[in-house]
Amino acid sequence: MFTKWNLDKTERVLRCGIISAVLAFIADSIIADIGCWTPFFILWFNTSVLYVIIASLQVPTKGRAVLITGCDTGFGLTLALHLNKLGLRVFAGCLFSDSSEGAKKLRQVESPTLHVLQLNVTSQDQIKKAVDEVRGHLPEGEVLWGIVNNAGVATYGEVEWVPLDTYRRMAEVNIFGVIAVTQAFLPMVRKAKGRVVNISSGLGRMAVPMRSPYVLTKYAVEGLNDVLRYEMKSWGVHVSIVEPGNYIAGTSIFTEETIKSDAAKMWSNMSEEVRSDYGEEHFNARVALMRKYATGGLTDLSLVINAFTEGLLQRYPQERYNAMDLYFKIRLFIATHLPEFFYDNIYIDYLEK
Repeated sequence: MFTKWNLDKTERVLRCGIISAVLAFIADSIIADIGCWTPFFILWFNTSVLYVIIASLQVPTKGRAVLITGCDTGFGLTLALHLNKLGLRVFAGCLFSDSSEGAKKLRQVESPTLHVLQLNVTSQDQIKKAVDEVRGHLPEGEVLWGIVNNAGVATYGEVEWVPLDTYRRMAEVNIFGVIAVTQAFLPMVRKAKGRVVNISSGLGRMAVPMRSPYVLTKYAVEGLNDVLRYEMKSWGVHVSIVEPGNYIAGTSIFTEETIKSDAAKMWSNMSEEVRSDYGEEHFNARVALMRKYATGGLTDLSLVINAFTEGLLQRYPQERYNAMDLYFKIRLFIATHLPEFFYDNIYIDYLEK
């Protein structure tokens, strides 16, 4: 049983309680002297138990394969190892399949059902070759059950600082790479009535300063995921999205070297007017803030790995998985459910103080 209790499940049990309270109130209003409390607790208990049972149901792993992109490091690497242990055949796409530490670690497993593929999601040639390899390695009777679009890149900088080609590079990987891989492998997944699981971010639903290249690509993935989910319903394919919180420290998507090199590129590409208006002191302070942010966050990737796993193997998967801690979940709720005033003043305006 891979299903673990988390904040997502707690939230859904609380929703059962809210719905039960409303129904109990309506019943009390219609039927005199029935009372609210007893019906409320009976409804909440039964609906919560039903939810837990449904959430625990899973499809078998035998005869199913999954393609994962971005397996050189972080989520992709950990997920490939995890799913293979569960009994799935795993095709692990790596950007540097011959040289990355992740690819070497995957090959060291020496599992007959774990295949390392060369896969740059921005290369149509490599994607086509990966499709051929997957078809060639699938034994008779096995199906490509799932696609996990995990590959992604990140950078930082205020809008006026980031070179336009950086925005284009981010979009090529984080948006068009997702589309290209999905288009290439979806025919096989449709035949299996399988799953597509895309990675977004908490920043795909709430914006923060200094992260516009990343935020805009994740907002786009959110929209793409919803459209694909609607379109695939008639085919019996479930489409889910995983929204991690801050896992920078656990994935090394930012390093001291990348922060430094991105800063140098931004400063050198700025016009004299922009440099003068912002000033080097302000620029360096923002870079220092990014450096501090990059050392924080969660290092335990299990919440994200479990979310991916549930999206692939739950019999009735969720449309959206919030793989985040309580701080990030509360912040996301404030950003998406309350007037902007609250989010701006609690989380954003500190940058001006």
